[in-house]
Amino acid sequence: MKRISLAFFSLLFAISSCITSDEFEVSPRGDFEALWKIIDERYCFFDFKREEYGLDWQEVHNRYSHRVHNSLSERALFQILAKMTRELRDGHVNLRTPFDVGRYAEWYESYPSNYSDSLERKYLGTALQHQIAGNLKYRVLRNNVGYVRCASFMNDIGEGNLHEVMLYLSACDGLIIDVRHNGGGRLSAAMDLASSFCNAPLVVGYISHKTGTGHADFSSPKAITLKPAKGLRWQKPVVVLANRRTYSAANAFVMFMKALPNVTFVGDRTGGGSGMPFSSELPGGWSIRFSASPIYDRHMQHTEFGIEPDQKISISSADFSRGIDTILECAISMLAKEAHSSNKAKFEEDIEKTTVSSNEDHRTPTQRTLRGRTVENIVKASLSHDENLPKGGSRKSVGQ
Repeated sequence: MKRISLAFFSLLFAISSCITSDEFEVSPRGDFEALWKIIDERYCFFDFKREEYGLDWQEVHNRYSHRVHNSLSERALFQILAKMTRELRDGHVNLRTPFDVGRYAEWYESYPSNYSDSLERKYLGTALQHQIAGNLKYRVLRNNVGYVRCASFMNDIGEGNLHEVMLYLSACDGLIIDVRHNGGGRLSAAMDLASSFCNAPLVVGYISHKTGTGHADFSSPKAITLKPAKGLRWQKPVVVLANRRTYSAANAFVMFMKALPNVTFVGDRTGGGSGMPFSSELPGGWSIRFSASPIYDRHMQHTEFGIEPDQKISISSADFSRGIDTILECAISMLAKEAHSSNKAKFEEDIEKTTVSSNEDHRTPTQRTLRGRTVENIVKASLSHDENLPKGGSRKSVGQ
């Protein structure tokens, strides 16, 4: 399988304008037939969705065709065509007209939100309590946990922005990346953010493109390789938060992050949207956008209908009424516990080394006493001090 670069994505977007319909008459019937054929020849998920829920595009044509006649008004035609495109169950499929946009919204409307902008403001604090770097908002939460809110990938994230975020949060014990309600944007921006957690080139997925008009006419998969950021890179535990409105490029970001060893995904299943969208024009001037190039995860599995979290959790009604973000609180607790376990393990390792060194020492117990206390007593005192450290207190070194 060949490897793929971001330049390839740019090329795919550039050729989207070249996808046009055959010559059909400018009429409701012409628009109907052109729309059906464009999707039939270029849409990329027919085989997958036939297996998932029995989609039969020819049957869809037969069912809707008798509803179309040339005396239809524009709005009546729009209602029929928009409903037909919703049979694809794809948030990337949009029928655009001067008066409305046909869209499929059940991928998130039928699920709990698991996000609240009022709760976000509570945790981010005022404008003076959090930092902003590009489209990233960030701050340090309690328990020394870093928090980064990424609401969109519509704009690229600069290397300088990422470096400054990592530098500011570098002393934190863990990091939360919140991409809930992130509807996507530039795939390159999603890759840039994920690169801050990658230390070596890593294949995180694959992409194919259509090579013919048949439903199964695709190129061989090309590897999508995540490359390490040039600036500071995060080495500690990470929790990614997502919900059903985590879609498209944000869905891909979750897919990239799940390929990394120190990342846990918490929240709800993502919304999916793993097809690269292209556009075409109908005879009457309306445009149709659709998924034309499928993206797979590193195991060559579809994520079109979303990615399951490592730990599924929702915002409870009781917590919401008290101004508590259940999902975010779960992430804070997870990282705090992991940091405590890691620090304890490191401490015990250091003590073991000290004990071995002490056993090999032939001095008398009195000579091995440090400032009037034995190594064993120092260990006990240090553990007690660490576990009872008051909020806002400073950690003193042993012997002070």
